[in-house]
Amino acid sequence: MTCCHYVVVEGNESAFSVDPSSIAFGAGVLAEAGEHLRALSCRRAAVFTDATLAALEPVETVLRSLRAAGIEAEVYMDVHVEPTDMSFRAATEFASAGRFDGYISVGGGSVIDTCKAALLYATYPAELRTYVNAPIGDGKPIPGALPPHIACPTTCGTGSECTGIAVFDDLKLKAKTGIASRRLRPTLALIDPTCTRTLPSMVVAASGFDVLSHALESFTARPYTARARPEKPSLRPMSQGRNPWSDVGALEALRIAGKYFVRAVSDASDREARESLSWGATLAGIAFGNAGVHLPHAMSYAVAGLVRDYKCPGYPQHEAMIPHGISVVVNAPSVFRVTASTSPERHIEAAAALGADVHGVGPGDAGACLSGRVIELMRAAGVPNGVGGVGYGEGDLDALTRGSIMQKRLVDNAPMPIDDAAMRSLFRGALAYW
Repeated sequence: MTCCHYVVVEGNESAFSVDPSSIAFGAGVLAEAGEHLRALSCRRAAVFTDATLAALEPVETVLRSLRAAGIEAEVYMDVHVEPTDMSFRAATEFASAGRFDGYISVGGGSVIDTCKAALLYATYPAELRTYVNAPIGDGKPIPGALPPHIACPTTCGTGSECTGIAVFDDLKLKAKTGIASRRLRPTLALIDPTCTRTLPSMVVAASGFDVLSHALESFTARPYTARARPEKPSLRPMSQGRNPWSDVGALEALRIAGKYFVRAVSDASDREARESLSWGATLAGIAFGNAGVHLPHAMSYAVAGLVRDYKCPGYPQHEAMIPHGISVVVNAPSVFRVTASTSPERHIEAAAALGADVHGVGPGDAGACLSGRVIELMRAAGVPNGVGGVGYGEGDLDALTRGSIMQKRLVDNAPMPIDDAAMRSLFRGALAYW
């Protein structure tokens, strides 16, 4: 039996879930926030943002909308860019004390993820590791429904407004981890692409590479038919592997990234490019929220968590930090050189969507073709040259491997088995590309 070229194996999964996000996309939709929240019977809202955005127009637009709808609002602006376990706890304290019946997040993935975590722990109090993915956390299911959450992304990349995932740095472990549950998916995403017009070039590059990575990893992940059939439908995972639904969003997101990414990074006045990339981010978010990502993201958790002194232009300079999209893409070419053997045709199709010349490219060349196109985009955007470019060397391979192999949810979603030796080899291949 097959479904859209997916071969179903006896005893394995034969069905996939479609959990569509509720989205309003277009210029001016932030001004609708108050009406949407009022329709959800909310009267007191927590507005999550960061210190920079708090003084900018998107936050003021949302606050005006809430006032017009008669909704009392309190702003939390202490979100940490690239959240940590400590910043999640601080945000939870605010949410717990405020007795809110609705939440709005206005910002990038850090803001949206922090809001998800705060509303979860304020609703179902527990020690932080309770709901965190195993093996780092206990991986306990969220006990019940959560309050309404309207997510308003202001960058063009994370896709957090479409997923049930909240990621943070565990400071003690020096590794990223997260919480994953369908219940964490925002009730509604209000995506106003005009918010991207004032983003610094490197912020667009980092968030755009997150778009690209979400789409590539969703499109090349282990197929849903490779998983064992669950005992009951409720045990079907949110990150279920690539499937016909996720393929649609991933491939279109790649096409958009291939056409508009470099333009969006290079020219802030190119509204068509930046707003198109915002739509690509939405599609990629829908895809990876359904299929899941794999090795570049698993590796990124260690790359970001072990940072020593790297500081990225366009981001806060008071502490070392590797923006998420950069911590992902520095691994991607090394990964796709290797995973291409599992589905050469998919890797070639993805390269073509990104704008590569695939004329005469055969199965044996698929990995080089796709990784080569990603490297071209990295160089055009001016991002670091592999993990070596963000401060790592041969002596760091063991630590990077340990921090990545523990990301079981992501590693298990790869299209091929990965052990410690294989992970170490991927990192060695990612030290430098040019």
